[in-house]
Formats: sequence, structure tokens, C-alpha cells
Amino acid sequence: MPPSATQANDTPSEVSAAVLAAAETLRDACSQLDFSAAVPWVYNPLDYAWSAHAEYLTRYANRECNVLFLGMNPGPWGMAQTGIPFGEIAAVKEFIGIDQPIQRPDPEHPKRPVEGFSCARSEVSGRRLWGLFAERFGTANKFFPEHFVTNYCPLVFMEESARNVTPDKLPVQLRQPLEAVCDTHLASLIDLLQPEWLVGVGAFAETCLKRVVQERVDLEPQVGRVLHPSPASPAANKDWAGTATRQLVQLGVWS
Repeated sequence: MPPSATQANDTPSEVSAAVLAAAETLRDACSQLDFSAAVPWVYNPLDYAWSAHAEYLTRYANRECNVLFLGMNPGPWGMAQTGIPFGEIAAVKEFIGIDQPIQRPDPEHPKRPVEGFSCARSEVSGRRLWGLFAERFGTANKFFPEHFVTNYCPLVFMEESARNVTPDKLPVQLRQPLEAVCDTHLASLIDLLQPEWLVGVGAFAETCLKRVVQERVDLEPQVGRVLHPSPASPAANKDWAGTATRQLVQLGVWS
């Protein structure tokens, strides 16, 4: 889709500033939603890990993006700790190059403490995803000019036991207001970055991308998906990087 005259004159710094403002709107809108009827614990990394997330957007969100990868929501040992989508700690430090002080959510579940970049746990999904990008592109400066990674929903949901609850498992009366907020943000992000490809990391993310594109006739990117790298998926535990690479090549995203 060709950019407008105004958009074509935007500098990367102006684009990243607009993406940052959109993230602030998403952060604040999600914080106003009440999920207590279904889940007693909700973390918003865009709040307590804002400094890291803001640096990520400022450094890497730009109009040259050709491929937008979309995940579902933060994992407990990834973005919940670092504020970065699929934010496995070693990958964020060594590949993405971000290491910011992280605050604590309030209230904080005693079984799911946020230790920031001091957390000793590793997010397998993030390790696999960013590991593939690091292996293929070598450095963040070679990956990000044409790629960007984000999550559909910025919130972490937990049962009293600390068991993770994914957004698709929320009751419909709670899920619909969340979808309205997240759909609006996703459409704004697509408007700003203008990618040619939208790639869902997993089926849920692909469904969200298709819904947003179908509802907006002015959005024209192509939509596809790759296998989610979660270790909960048996298929992902058998050479996920090779499978995802083949899927991206077959789609025409990568050569």
C-alpha cells in the first residue's frame, strides 16, 4: 500500500514516536479494563517495564519494516520480565541490546515474581524465535530494518495458582473489550509501519491479524503464519527453526 504524501516524508524518529504514543494508549486502555471476574492476577509490562519497552520501540520501530511478526501475549519468563515481545533475557541483552531496570507489578503474585534482567529462568519460545533471527541475520541492525516483532495483547493473566491464562481463554464478556482495545492498537501499528507481510506466530495471532485486516479495507498487507515455538507444542520441539524457516520461504516472506 503506498504511503500518503505526509507519511512518505516521515522520518524514522517521527514514526517511532508515533508507535510509542500508540503503545502508551494501549497501556493505559488495558489498565482500565477489569478482569477480576475471571482472573485474579493481571500484569501489565507496558507499565512496570515501560523503560525497556520504550527503548525497544524507539530504536527499532520504523517505516522500512517489511515483515511484522505478531505473538499472542507476554510469557511469564519473557516479556513479563523484560518488557520486550518474546523477551528471553539472554536474547534481549545480547541480540536486541537492551538491559534496563525493571520495576515490579503491584500487586505481585508470590509465585510469579518479576526479577527483570536478573531472572534466572529462560523463555523457550523467545529463545527459539530470537535465536532463529540471530542465526539468519547475525545482528539486530540487520534484522530490524525490515522486520519488527510485537504482541497482540500486552497483559499477563494468571489464576490464583499462578497458572497462566491466555487471552483466548477469557470469558467472552471480558475478551471482547480487550479485543477492541488490542485491535485498535494493531491497526494503528500496521498503519504506521506499513509492512508488506503480517506473520502470526501461531494460529491465534494469525486470526487477530486477519480480523483487523478484514475490518479495515485500507489495510492491504498479506497475512500468513508460522508454527508457534512454544515447548507445549510437540511439533515445535522438532527443529522449530527449520520448520519456521521453511514456512516463511514457502509464503514468500523470505527467499
